[in-house]
Amino acid sequence: MPHVPDLRSPYAKVGRLVYLGRMLDKIRLHSLGKLPPDYVENVGDSKPGMFDARCCAFLGVAYDEIRRRALEGGTDEAVLDWIEKRGARRTDEECYVWNSFLMKRGWHDQPDLAQRLQMRVREGGLEGKPIETFFDFIDFDEGRDPVSARAWEGVQP
Repeated sequence: MPHVPDLRSPYAKVGRLVYLGRMLDKIRLHSLGKLPPDYVENVGDSKPGMFDARCCAFLGVAYDEIRRRALEGGTDEAVLDWIEKRGARRTDEECYVWNSFLMKRGWHDQPDLAQRLQMRVREGGLEGKPIETFFDFIDFDEGRDPVSARAWEGVQP
């Protein structure tokens, strides 16, 4: 997939959480018709196990509610504040576990998930890149190099 303007890395944090900013970007881009079709099929919380669905479950707020709030405007931090008031404010430890879990998806994971990651790497023509996780794959696939940038460093609660 080529670079998608205004779609940030899954490693980028909003508050204490990785991935949430990317989900908010996808919501906004989709509402403007700027989200590539390949991304649209994984938007929302209807597919268990996908990042959006996991994020909504962790936050305790349905995707459609987060979508409505994100499209009302305001900063990502204001949206996160609203989410935490509506759902559940997570402890620093829960955020640390969440960040660690998501950042490592695909790395020494269930065989079917690890195989899916390798299949995506092959489909993306990214063989030979130091891709160990889905976050790495997403970044390389979109033209970022998380390994050189050491994107995972400093991602703490």
